Amino acid sequence: MDLDSLRCFIAVAEALHFRAAAERVALSPAALSDRVRRLEEDLGAQLFERTTRRVHLTDAGQRLLPHARTLVEDAARCRAVATGDTRPLPFSFTIGTRYELGLSWLCPALAGLEADRPERTLHLYMGDTTALLDRLERGVIDACVLSARITRANVASMPLHEEAYALVGAAPVPREALDDQVLVDATADLPLFRYLLDALPDGAPWRFRGHRYVGGIAAIRQQVVEGRGIAVLPRYFIAEDLAAGRLTVLLPDVEPKRDWFRLLWRSGHPREADLVALAEALRALPLR
Repeated sequence: MDLDSLRCFIAVAEALHFRAAAERVALSPAALSDRVRRLEEDLGAQLFERTTRRVHLTDAGQRLLPHARTLVEDAARCRAVATGDTRPLPFSFTIGTRYELGLSWLCPALAGLEADRPERTLHLYMGDTTALLDRLERGVIDACVLSARITRANVASMPLHEEAYALVGAAPVPREALDDQVLVDATADLPLFRYLLDALPDGAPWRFRGHRYVGGIAAIRQQVVEGRGIAVLPRYFIAEDLAAGRLTVLLPDVEPKRDWFRLLWRSGHPREADLVALAEALRALPLR
């Protein structure tokens, strides 16, 4: 049995997307399709049903998948068994996150996380929420760290850290003058301001002098520090600004709703136990 073809089959079975699987195994989509076709010919069974929009495992593919994983893992253990090496087999995860959290928290944590589990290599992919969830669903990344509200049925998660927010400006602004400010947020649906709006008794929409959308919390913070508007921002991200007086909490008597950073992965991931272990390790690391 051709182990490389089995690895290609497993990659497609986990991603359910040929292009995403090709990225995972570092082949062109055409080469990957050829490997799967040859495996189907060798077995005399169709492993996938393919349409222009979706890929599904056939009954034969579903029966083969656990045996293929076992065979590939056993093959990887052969060298260790022959040499008496009892160390765990190496594996890797690609974790997606937003730029700010990746730079401030996950990047500095990589060395310690890999020292705790030398067999585990962690790669990072940074992007916006839409891109991260798209790659997660296609199997291009194994998991992602997000605080966005996720309602997708095929996504499992574990909470990592609670995230508190505050409405801030570069200078104090009386409650009656807030409507004359420019509200800065990530996008036009106001995902950050929504945490404050949901905490107000009536939840009535506010009118502002204007809006500015700049994509991410680092850019939002910069706009607010420069006095170009007010915004709801995560407290962990602006703690130093508040302590130094660069930012001021507005409406201190109103606490915005809170959220959680979570580790998200596709349900049924073959290394789910290792993802749970990673989530527990991340939960022990304070936010930065």
